[in-house]
Amino acid sequence: MHVSHLSLADFRSWPELELELGAGSTALIGANGQGKTNLVEALGYVATLGSHRVAADTPLVRAGAERAVVRARVERDGRSTLVELEINPGRANRARINRAPAPRAREVLGILRTVLFAPEDLSLVRGDPSERRRFLDDLLVASAPRYAGVRADYERVLKQRNALLKSALLAKRSGGGDMRTLDVWDSHLARTGADLLSARLGLTEALRPRVQQAYRAVAVGGAGARGETTLDYRSSLGEALPEGSRDRELLAAALLSELARVRPQEIDRGVSLVGPHRDELVLGLSGLPVKGYASHGESWSYALALRLASYELLRADGGEPVLVLDDVFAELDEGRRDRLAELVAGAEQVLVTAAVPADVPEALAGSRYDVHEGVVTRVR
Repeated sequence: MHVSHLSLADFRSWPELELELGAGSTALIGANGQGKTNLVEALGYVATLGSHRVAADTPLVRAGAERAVVRARVERDGRSTLVELEINPGRANRARINRAPAPRAREVLGILRTVLFAPEDLSLVRGDPSERRRFLDDLLVASAPRYAGVRADYERVLKQRNALLKSALLAKRSGGGDMRTLDVWDSHLARTGADLLSARLGLTEALRPRVQQAYRAVAVGGAGARGETTLDYRSSLGEALPEGSRDRELLAAALLSELARVRPQEIDRGVSLVGPHRDELVLGLSGLPVKGYASHGESWSYALALRLASYELLRADGGEPVLVLDDVFAELDEGRRDRLAELVAGAEQVLVTAAVPADVPEALAGSRYDVHEGVVTRVR
């Protein structure tokens, strides 16, 4: 899989852009603030319908414009697919596939798959649990686009249930309240939550050996890497989680039971205390949590291992993703820089952004573009 053409209109700093791309390694070189990250961010948006830099769509539209348009031509298995996304802040976004309107924007998910390495990846190991939950869910959607709907349904149910809990707290203070509506939303939360929980448990199992292998490779470049990585999923169900089971019915029953048990505390606090939104992906190294114990270099190695494991997982199911390395080499020491470059150099398409040519390892010395003052110029 690779992207052969990228077209932008009023996306971020780009009033317009037409960029031809090819398989292999491509480096986008430019000083900070020239818009090179905006280019790979646009590709990430096509792949995920989201940005790795901001949570909302509004900043993606160039100042003064009403909308932004991103088009990408994706080549896979001898077929070419044109994906077009119209970003409309405050309104529904629109999508076209081979110029035909799609019923929903998320119909484009799965056409392009990317794995992004970026300076923000350090938050995967040092940040809040929400960063790691997002990592799992984004990877789920990349591997099976139907989970975009599962995640959206769960977030909708959770929002509604939290609103009802807050209402129940006010009703409790006034001496009244009808809990029957909350019972209905408990069932919805248990059903959608079980689907998401089951998928996350399976994904964690699949990632575990790949993360260990990738960590060894990127940390010291071989099987002699010191430190064994661990990857564990900690559910808010605690001991109520059915041991060793990913059966959705069992998980839904466990969620429903636990929701009933903690309802008094939930009403007192006005928030849902049980469900995938409270879960944690626990990262360990040499028997200790990575967060708070790992050195800066070890933390970077672990973050890179998570991305490399994601790439290997997606490639294993027959759809090699496009690799995007956004200013990541400037953050790494020389050893990790060279090992990462060697590990990804054989990918079908690798896109690298860097401030100066020296930040791009020789193993990725393919095509090169200079990005300067709104112009992209091919120099090699």
